[in-house]
Amino acid sequence: MRTRKTVKELLVGAKDAAELMVDLAYAAIFFGDDDLAHEVLRLEDQVDEQLVDLRAVCMLAARNPDDAERLAGVLSMAVSIEGIADAAEDIARVVLKDLGIPSELRDDLRHATEVTARVKIREENELAGVSLRDLELPARTGMWVIAIRRDIDWIYGPEAEEVLREGDVLFLQGPPEGIDHARELAGGTPRHFPPPPQRAKLSNLDRAVDVIIELKNVSEVAVGLAYSAILLRDRSLAAEVSVIEDKSDELYHQLEGWVLRAAAELEDPDELRGLIHLASASERIVDAAQSMTRVIEDEGQPHPIIAAALSEAEEIVAEAIVAAGSPAEGRTLGELQIHTETGMEVLAIQRNERWVYRPRRSRTLEAGDRLLAIGPDEGPPRLRALCGDDRPEGEEGWVEPERLDED
Repeated sequence: MRTRKTVKELLVGAKDAAELMVDLAYAAIFFGDDDLAHEVLRLEDQVDEQLVDLRAVCMLAARNPDDAERLAGVLSMAVSIEGIADAAEDIARVVLKDLGIPSELRDDLRHATEVTARVKIREENELAGVSLRDLELPARTGMWVIAIRRDIDWIYGPEAEEVLREGDVLFLQGPPEGIDHARELAGGTPRHFPPPPQRAKLSNLDRAVDVIIELKNVSEVAVGLAYSAILLRDRSLAAEVSVIEDKSDELYHQLEGWVLRAAAELEDPDELRGLIHLASASERIVDAAQSMTRVIEDEGQPHPIIAAALSEAEEIVAEAIVAAGSPAEGRTLGELQIHTETGMEVLAIQRNERWVYRPRRSRTLEAGDRLLAIGPDEGPPRLRALCGDDRPEGEEGWVEPERLDED
């Protein structure tokens, strides 16, 4: 008889798995990689199992109407996570069913500053038997290990002391140029992806691809902001997710138009089917993110278990305010190399009352800028130090989640 996990453990596991599913699904599109797509399906089974257990634990914990009302937010969160996982599965099936991915889309994805990759540790490698701390992969390759699959077990957000083994499947995030280096260290063969071609004139298909890229970006930002809104108990962030949801609807309608125009230019319009499936799945991710924020819109305060779970997830959200005279003031995101130095990815920047989503590397930071970022739990202190943010926990929205029994 297997040990039943707590509500918090199940929520953390499902959230981490669903987020990794999204990363791997888009990576499967990027590489046209069936192995990555199958990893998404493996994770989908795990999410389903965790959410079934989560619902059972919540039902057993609800001893009276008050308990049931308090746990309703947890179940609502579970439904949103399930929606994100289902959408990621649909993205992966675009690859597995060979629905058609235009080469223009893969070329555009190679402009991304960060991608997710799957690397298996094979014979004649330099990684097995060494801890992540000693390997210093971020410094050597620019890639961070976000998860490890060891046989059928998953390790999310592995600790620095984790020692790698031959046969481990590593999931890494970082710049595209770091992937081949990581493959070589793991005993694999580099793929040597060519640079994307330059196009003198944008076709209707190019414009459709641009819309897909934007939908991908807003879906990832929406999920990060939704988790941020709940953890920081910030209704203004929840409102921003609603704005993004409206934008995703508009982008989807734009895509339909560009796809119809592009179909008239192609000999085989079937290759456009994948774009429609991708757009629909990306939009559903945004819808699930918006649904998640209702936890604080309706109740004002999320169930403490939710905040505690988000603070202990494999990737956590954090904020930092740029102080005058700090190392970050007056420098661009590219110059700061925030991902390499801290492991954190900047989702959005607030300046005065305006938000900038997925800021470019050329964005210069100013004193007073508020950064929202996502990354491993050791990242937030490094990010705040870089920004000169020395606020103690609990001040001005930097909240330490409440502790309680999760049973």
